[in-house]
Amino acid sequence: QVQLVESGGGLVQAGGSLRLSCAVSTRSFNSYAMGWFRQAPGKERECVVAISKSGGITYYADSVKGRITISRDNAKNTVYLQMNSLKPEDTAVYYCAAKLLLGADSLRTRATAYDYWGQGTQVTVSS
Repeated sequence: QVQLVESGGGLVQAGGSLRLSCAVSTRSFNSYAMGWFRQAPGKERECVVAISKSGGITYYADSVKGRITISRDNAKNTVYLQMNSLKPEDTAVYYCAAKLLLGADSLRTRATAYDYWGQGTQVTVSS
């Protein structure tokens, strides 16, 4: 069973920064595409960023481009989400997700495509 554990959420003022981490318990982390999703109250879960197995392909939602960066360290089985210039509309529970992908390097952006999920970490941005 693959387990994902997020950390790094919290309360921050608008314009501030946070770094989220997601540690993945698997021997084959480099076979998993990873994604960060968020869900605000009353809204659907949305893909914020995603990264391929190698880290060579990334996806960013338009709402976060230029402010948020995803990266992964395959040696540490960890994916990171660096969030800068945070806005109150970034407030949500952030979830890390993993998708086992064999074959060509690729990623996924639909929540239903992912196999494993973390428990979520709250990010609150005050105005």
